[in-house]
Amino acid sequence: MTELTTIAFDIETTGFETEDELTVVGFDSAVSSRVFLNTGGTTPPSALADRVNGTLQTSIQLSRHDSEQGLLDELSTFVTSTLTQRDAKLVAYNGERWNGGFDLPFLRTRLCTHGLKWPFGTLPYVDAMDVFEKRFNTSEDTLSGVYGELIGSGLNDLDPFTDSGEAVTAWKNGTYEPLITHNVADIRRTRALMNLAERYCSKSDFSMKSLEPVL
Repeated sequence: MTELTTIAFDIETTGFETEDELTVVGFDSAVSSRVFLNTGGTTPPSALADRVNGTLQTSIQLSRHDSEQGLLDELSTFVTSTLTQRDAKLVAYNGERWNGGFDLPFLRTRLCTHGLKWPFGTLPYVDAMDVFEKRFNTSEDTLSGVYGELIGSGLNDLDPFTDSGEAVTAWKNGTYEPLITHNVADIRRTRALMNLAERYCSKSDFSMKSLEPVL
């Protein structure tokens, strides 16, 4: 487990229905954060990346795409050319669990809609939510709630949103800076919690699965 680099992953969307789209996809490692933004064909504010980096006080790599198709094309290239070349594991919080999850099922549907291949085939996957439900005594079950109980307020203070609905509204209004900041807070909270779990839990406490498709 610990010999594999943790790549935390999170998405933002226009909603929860099958016809809804990806707005932001973010990945975080100890080296940097990589964020993909779907602008929906709108023109984002000038120097958006600089403004976000100023808010975060750390540098992120941000790319802007006019459509979901463009975002997914670039994301697939990034995953296959960069992430799958590392000794890494993909980690999310309620991204995909035995009884559901959100991020990976949503992403499968959107890739299928655009006729794109599944890019994560060689990456093992761990869902951090399972570990904290079973191996820690917490009163919260959300990412921000568990992070706040076990680590503190740091990244929670950075997050401008209190619920996912605000992320949908922000994208529709073209207010991308808080939307990106929220996504980065989520991927960094996820990675921080995974690092914490690996310090306190045994390898057998983590359920690692393959993301390689059958065909």
